[in-house]
Amino acid sequence: MVDRKRIKSAVEYVLEEQNIQTPVEISIAIIGDRKMKALNKKYRNKDGTANILEFPLNEGEQTNLPTDIMRLGDIVISYPMVIKESSEQDMLVDDRVEELVQHGMLHLLGLHHE
Repeated sequence: MVDRKRIKSAVEYVLEEQNIQTPVEISIAIIGDRKMKALNKKYRNKDGTANILEFPLNEGEQTNLPTDIMRLGDIVISYPMVIKESSEQDMLVDDRVEELVQHGMLHLLGLHHE
């Protein structure tokens, strides 16, 4: 079972570090590999699984909703991949989930790595 409080803290940490002051809405799903493989194939045309996928709302058609909430999008994490990577990296599963949530948040905010 994932630690929801740590996930929320990871989101809040990134928002604070990026100086985001407005209320934010995101969706975070922890799923199995079968579903992750299907999403990876459908949206990235890649076979196999991934540890994380992000679906920013600022890509594609824009939706203007009458609100002051910044809707960032969705983060989807493969729990089996988290367990595998945690074991390989000799770290706690919750630590790896936290890393991936922070990584996904940065992507949703438009900050990408090289």
